[in-house]
Parts: sequence; C-alpha cells; structure tokens
Amino acid sequence: MIPSNPVTPRARWRQACAALMVGASMASLLVACGGGGDAPISGNGAATAQSFSTGPISGLGSIIVNGVRFDDSAARIEDDDDGSTHSSRELKLGMMVEVQSSTIDDSSARAAATLVRFGSEIVGPVTAIDPATQTLRILDQTIEVRSNTVFDDSLAGGFAALAVGQVLEIHALFDASSNRYVATRIEDKANALLFRLRGRISALDTGAKTFRIGDAVVNYGNVPAGELPALADGLRVRVRLQTTQVAGQWVAVTIRTGVRRVDDIADARIRGMVTAFTSAQQFEVQGIPVDATNAVFDPSAGAVRLGAVVEVRGRAAAGTIIASRVKVIDRNGDDWQRVELHGDISALDTTAQTFMLRDVKVNYSRVIEWKDGRPADLANGKPLEVKGVWSEDRRVLFAVIVEFE
Repeated sequence: MIPSNPVTPRARWRQACAALMVGASMASLLVACGGGGDAPISGNGAATAQSFSTGPISGLGSIIVNGVRFDDSAARIEDDDDGSTHSSRELKLGMMVEVQSSTIDDSSARAAATLVRFGSEIVGPVTAIDPATQTLRILDQTIEVRSNTVFDDSLAGGFAALAVGQVLEIHALFDASSNRYVATRIEDKANALLFRLRGRISALDTGAKTFRIGDAVVNYGNVPAGELPALADGLRVRVRLQTTQVAGQWVAVTIRTGVRRVDDIADARIRGMVTAFTSAQQFEVQGIPVDATNAVFDPSAGAVRLGAVVEVRGRAAAGTIIASRVKVIDRNGDDWQRVELHGDISALDTTAQTFMLRDVKVNYSRVIEWKDGRPADLANGKPLEVKGVWSEDRRVLFAVIVEFE
C-alpha cells in the first residue's frame, strides 16, 4: 500500500537540512538547504547513442554534472582554451565543463564520458575586495562569491583568504541581469604568464582597435588581422592579455571566438544562467541559443528571465538547443547548492569526526541520515556516498546524508 503522504527524496533532504540548521549556526547551511531532489529531469526522447551536458561540477566520483554521474576513467580531458589534454584528477568541484558521453541512463543518472572539456572565465589580479557584498574586482569585472562557490585548497579560509594583488582563476557563470560573474570556483594562479578574459564585446572601435568587455578596455592592435574572428558588438570572445596595462588598456595577445557551439545531437542538457532573453520561448543559456517553443516549463514559462538559473533538456540542431523541458532552478535550493562525493575514506579521525573523501575534508558530526551502515562502520578504504554543504570558510564539507556503497 502506498502511503497517502509518501516521503520523497526532496522532502527527506529538506528535513535533514532543517535539523542540521538547528544544530549549527552557519549562514552557509541556511542558504544551501532548500528544494531539489535526486531525480534527473526527464525528457520525451528515445534512448540515444550519445549525449551532451554542460554545467558546473557539483560532485566527484567520477564527476557529477547536472545530476548525472559520469564515469571519466576513459575520457579525454581537455582545456577549452588551448585544447591541451589533462588528467581526470585535475577536474575539481565548481569547474565549468562540457561533457560528451554515452547515452545517459535516466533510471540511474549515469553515463560514461568520452570527452570532458573545462574552461574558466577570468585569470587576473584582484584590484578590490568588498567583504560586505562578497564581491571582488578582477580585470575591471565584478565577481560575486556565493555560499556554494568552491575555493581551491591553496585558498584555505575562503573569501577571507583573498587579498588585493593576488592573481586568481575564476570559473563562473555570467549574470547578464547584473553584469557580474558569479563564481563557481576560485583558484590561485600566481604563476600565470598571461591573463584571460571571456565575455561579450561592446563599444567596438575599429579605428582605435579597441573594444570593451564589461568595464575593461581591450586593445587588439597587436593581434594580426588574419588571427582575428569577425569582431562585432555582442560577439562572445576569449582573450589572452599581457599582464601589464598600457595607458589604462589591456593589451590582447590572442582573440578567439568564445561561442560554445553544440554539435547536432539527440540528447543535450545544459545548466546555467539565461544570458540573453527575447521571450520564454527564445533565449540563450551561457551563450547557447535555446528554442523552447514546444517545451514544458517547470514551474512556469513566466519564471524564465534574464539572469535566471535554468536547466534545459532537448536536442541540439544547427547550434541551437530545441528544448523539450525547461526547469528554472532556485539559486538557494538543493539543486544548486548541494555537494555530492563518492569515493573511499582516508585519514579517518574518529575524535574530530572527520575523514577525507576525494581530497575533500568531510565532517560527519551532524549527519542526519545514515544508509546501509552506522558511524561505527566507518573505516579507511570504505567506499561512501556523501551529500553535504560547505562550512562558511569552505574548508570542510558538513555531511548531511552518508550512504555506504
């Protein structure tokens, strides 16, 4: 018999977070707990031989993107800036990635990745920090830090570890409603030989050979004409810059188109912010055009607007996602905030109630739900699944649900 009020995974997560917040006075826990659930968005298409997904890495083991766990053990890992190959161990929480994979099994939310391409939006020096608004300025851009922004281990202490003059790498989504970059991951980049900036051109001056990206003035006079894309206001570009300004301008070394084109594919899933908006049926997500003419909306078409976080599922044709479903995500909800880790325990400390999992320090003192085991069953080498939220300084992941695998 089915109970009249079944407890769904979403409800269990909300209950767990509510209980956790009673025992902890951390603002980050309050923000991180909200709606959501484990089930991926379901579409109306048949099984396909290949899938495409893009979004931030929200979990490790191998990697979890848009709620799907991708096995990256045989995948090519590629930097989208220069095409160089990398190890899968270089894929970290908060990185923005594109994943080509085998057919996604919606019943298990799993697939095997064949290609993972990662790339950041900004590499440059910090020129201003505002702790009150949790923002910083890099390359004349405003970067917003939120409770789910991941900080690299070299920046222990989170926002408090940042200082003017530091060179940082910023993985981010662009919020076109505020003209700010919303950081998903921040890393130290003290050894950077060139700075980098990705964004849309404005105020193009072909005589002076300058354009703007946000508040930055970029001079492209040193870039050979044959190596330039067809520059125009509104074009999204990736620019490598000299590390020293000249007369208040950033000097471009290379300029490449920054438009992410999706190859034709029967199953395409993208997650990000609406970066251009004509209507709820015609918009862009992180620069990728979406045709939602025949889509089902959750919760409604009216919730789609510039700057909204959305998850789109459909097929890709001629560089456009033909959406079957568009889901608007609550920025403060579980779908956007939760971190999920899979791996083997190491460095177990039963006194401090901590262990390491996928190079992340996990505190299990406030776990609300244990599955298929108890705290006494923890041991180095044991495989676990952990779902949790960051501490305020991002040094520790507080586990909410722990499942023995």
